[in-house]
Amino acid sequence: MREYKSEDIRNIAVVGHGASGKTTLVDALAFVSGSSRRHGSVRDGTALTDFDKEETERGFSISLACAHAEWMDTKINLLDTPGYSDFQGEAMAGLTAADGALVVVTATGGVEVGTTRMFNEAIDRRDPVLFVISMLDKEHASFDAVYDSIKSKLTPRVIPVEVPIGEGPEFHGILNLFDRKAHIFKRGTKTGEYEEVDIPAEYRPQFDKYYEQLIEGIAATDDVLLEKYLGGEEIDRGDALNAMKEAMKRQELFPLFCCSSDLTYGTQALLTKIVELMPSAYEMEEFHAFTGAEGDHAVEIHATDTSPLTALVFKTHSEPHVGDVSFFRTFSGMMMNGQEVFNATRGGSEKMAHLAIPQGKERIDVPFLHPGDIGCVAKLKNTHTNDTLSTREHPVRLPGVEFPEPRVVYAVHATARGEEEKLQQGLHRLHDEDTCFQTHYNAETHETIAAGLGERHLDVVLARLKRHYGVTAELKKPQIAYRETIVAKGDGQGRHKKQSGGKGQFGDCWVRMSPRPRGSGYNFVNAVVGGSIPSKFIPAVDRGIQEASARGVIAGFPMVDFQVEVYDGSYHSVDSNEMSFKLAGIQAFKTVAQKCKPILLEPLEEIDVTTPDAYLGDVLGDISARRGHILGTDTVPGGRSKVHAVVPQAELHLYATDLFSKTHGHGTFVQRFKGYEQMPPEATQRVVNESRGMHAAVGE
Repeated sequence: MREYKSEDIRNIAVVGHGASGKTTLVDALAFVSGSSRRHGSVRDGTALTDFDKEETERGFSISLACAHAEWMDTKINLLDTPGYSDFQGEAMAGLTAADGALVVVTATGGVEVGTTRMFNEAIDRRDPVLFVISMLDKEHASFDAVYDSIKSKLTPRVIPVEVPIGEGPEFHGILNLFDRKAHIFKRGTKTGEYEEVDIPAEYRPQFDKYYEQLIEGIAATDDVLLEKYLGGEEIDRGDALNAMKEAMKRQELFPLFCCSSDLTYGTQALLTKIVELMPSAYEMEEFHAFTGAEGDHAVEIHATDTSPLTALVFKTHSEPHVGDVSFFRTFSGMMMNGQEVFNATRGGSEKMAHLAIPQGKERIDVPFLHPGDIGCVAKLKNTHTNDTLSTREHPVRLPGVEFPEPRVVYAVHATARGEEEKLQQGLHRLHDEDTCFQTHYNAETHETIAAGLGERHLDVVLARLKRHYGVTAELKKPQIAYRETIVAKGDGQGRHKKQSGGKGQFGDCWVRMSPRPRGSGYNFVNAVVGGSIPSKFIPAVDRGIQEASARGVIAGFPMVDFQVEVYDGSYHSVDSNEMSFKLAGIQAFKTVAQKCKPILLEPLEEIDVTTPDAYLGDVLGDISARRGHILGTDTVPGGRSKVHAVVPQAELHLYATDLFSKTHGHGTFVQRFKGYEQMPPEATQRVVNESRGMHAAVGE
């Protein structure tokens, strides 16, 4: 592997909708450039960047994977990202490590929900973007239809720099607008070879139309070129390329390419334009303000060899017989093989043994990396995704990947008895590898909770759990942590007496119960006077009431927000003890709580749902059907609305899936816990019936 300095490195995130051809394109670019030895296939399970067993079996990308292509004395790092929303966290990691985005759109499907999502993410990050229309050799391919779709749905500033000659099975060449030549591909070519010829006469009108759009669009972004254009002067290729590159940095222009990755048609021209138009890490500094925190102050990060080292770990991948492999992007300073670095996030040292660059599942050992490059290393002691590697003298912390929050929640159980510990260990290991998968134990419902970005995401997690850790698990709807409380006052006696020969048991207490404000919790008051209950037994009454209240009186849920006042009682000088008064307290709670009009409380979630206006009515109707209370609706730019609502937590299970279906993938939401409120009578009765059924099933 030859040495590549910062100015000779391009970091490109390949993004788009699922099944748009991203993985096939990355494979073709690496193969055509000579950096990969064979041209693989997603269909055959041999694609360069789809090597995980789950990916080859399912036929789509699940994890972010890295490859590179060497072209025109430049190293192009290609970050192949998943397209489905269930694995969006991996795509966000790819964008974080890259300096620009290559958005892939199919010639048959056009702009889809994943295309829009990832284009908007790149725009928000201020990344330069170029579009590629893939699969132009497929039936029903249409360059013009997809071009119009991008213009109308994504940006009017998209501009073709290549136009296909023929479409579908007839696709056999491109009109290269910058070179003003036609590339006629050699049938059966392995690496995209073509014959360069003058523009054929029958395609001259089409060429003239798009060439005029290209030159006019470029000239509009540069005052000098605009003056030349308006004066009728010729704008040469070099000036046009430089102007487009600068316009791409400012997101004023988005060039459009076309190709067939299966046939490798158009791949050489695409590689050339990536080198010519996409900026290096060094060039992007003026647009990407890379800053970090050194101690208590911000510092600028510069992509120079002599700067202190900073690198961000953007992905962790677990490999059998190897362990965790950390993938990182260097932002400043040089990384040396065997170097000791400082993990500024966790405060520990790590040795970078066997420093390598990734090429699919392979790793190529290298002696060093210049800033801006992407590398990987195995078996770091305590380094995880989003950690910053730097030097002990300059312990910088970089902004990390902004992963999306999990949207789908299940309870997960091991199907075989005695495997709960293995289940917990496996789930935590999978979280280390996949930050968007989260797990915790809910002590109140006694369930292990698994949360992910979608049902397909959790399905993959369970498959990996079985394959890598030998644990078979199943998902169930999680129990809701209901509460009980009281809304009226009451009093009564709790009496425990037991005589079975010898020393007996005796405890007697009178208590008053009253409601407290929501969220104020439990309060115990000792109002006994005259010694009717010895003071040493009063705490036992308190413990008995708290123990009984943990099981409630309606459906077995904890009772909250109430006060208990013990005001009288009696005792026996021989038979009374702490246990007797604890049991008396339990009996007192059971007796009095029933008199205080107990009710069931349910947890509520506050949600903000963003949806295109076309689906607003369906979204509002669905929220109402879930017993939701709509607080208001705001208008959002782009023909969208944001709905603010409060919905019972029990009604939000799989809401992400339903919202995706109702809005055709364009709706999003965030939720946050709001508090507890009283349940309606009919809903309360349903929970009570379910609780009785559960208790009967376990023999209680």
